[in-house]
Amino acid sequence: MEYENTRRAVFLARPNRFIARVELDGAPAVCHVKNTGRCRELLVPGASVVLQRAENPARKTAWDLIAVRKGARLINMDAAAPNAVFAEWLPGSPLGTGMTLVKPECVRGDSRFDFYFEAAGRRAFAEVKGVTLEEDGVVRFPDAPTVRGVKHLRGLSAYVREGFGAWIVFIVQMQGVRYFEPNDAAQPEFGAALREARAAGVRILALDCSVTESSIRARAPVEVRL
Repeated sequence: MEYENTRRAVFLARPNRFIARVELDGAPAVCHVKNTGRCRELLVPGASVVLQRAENPARKTAWDLIAVRKGARLINMDAAAPNAVFAEWLPGSPLGTGMTLVKPECVRGDSRFDFYFEAAGRRAFAEVKGVTLEEDGVVRFPDAPTVRGVKHLRGLSAYVREGFGAWIVFIVQMQGVRYFEPNDAAQPEFGAALREARAAGVRILALDCSVTESSIRARAPVEVRL
């Protein structure tokens, strides 16, 4: 996934979930934050951030905040990126061997899943989650309680019982982490649902990413610890 027209800036404040105040070329500016998560450990005053110029010149905010530097690590925090990264990675991956169909945003029952695909005679659903929370090389999801995430895990488990394949894919929006685990401290229900899903036959995959100021791509599997 590529970004065009990116610039560096300095984060100043986040008045609400949707906007941030930054310093761009020595002047104050307001930008849209492409992630409604808390991201409190990332968006701290003085942090170096990456902005992308918005395509619509008539938009109120001319820039989108897409990445932040935490120490030496550049972390992509664009909430739309994980699905795009997975869509690029899937066709050439072992998971996509013999692929004949990929359908994004597939509705089944009362849930919408990120992908439905058919490959080598297999029919499968995949739900993709972006991971930006990191501490000492350990990455966790979620950074805040997600009722929708728990519902997706239960839905995937049900589809395994119906004969479908099912995957929960965690796109780690950074490189060089040690392992992934559910964030039981933030939401024990999600961790319990993830463990129940694995026991039901849902496959769990975590992929880290190579991240630059103008791109993000899936790189390698990350160990999952439950």
